[in-house]
Amino acid sequence: MLVFKIFRRPEWDAFRAAGETAGAPVDRADGFIHFSTAAQVAETAAKHFAEESDLVLVAFEATALGPSLKWEASRGGALFPHLYRPLTLAEVVWDKSLPLGATGHIFPEGVL
Repeated sequence: MLVFKIFRRPEWDAFRAAGETAGAPVDRADGFIHFSTAAQVAETAAKHFAEESDLVLVAFEATALGPSLKWEASRGGALFPHLYRPLTLAEVVWDKSLPLGATGHIFPEGVL
C-alpha cells in the first residue's frame, strides 16, 4: 500500500539534496512525519495546502517504512500513517508535481 507525503517545492529540493528529511516544520514540531493514504490525501491537500501551487506529491511503500510507521487516530478519528524517524530518499517510490487548478489540486492519474 502506498502512503503519500505532500512537500512544498523548497522542502522537496532540500530532501533531495540531503538524502533524508525529518519533514516539514509541522512534522518536526509534532515529532513525526505526517502521511496520508490515497483516500485521505485530497482532503489533506485541501486542508493544509489550499492556496499553494508549487507542491510535490511523493509516494512511499508503507511496509518498506518498517515498524516506525504507526497508524494513529487523527482527523475525524480516521487512522493516519505517522513515521517516527527520518525519511530517506532511497525510500521514495515516485514523485510527481501537484499543481493547483481552478477547483483544487490536480492529482496524478490513479492516485485518488
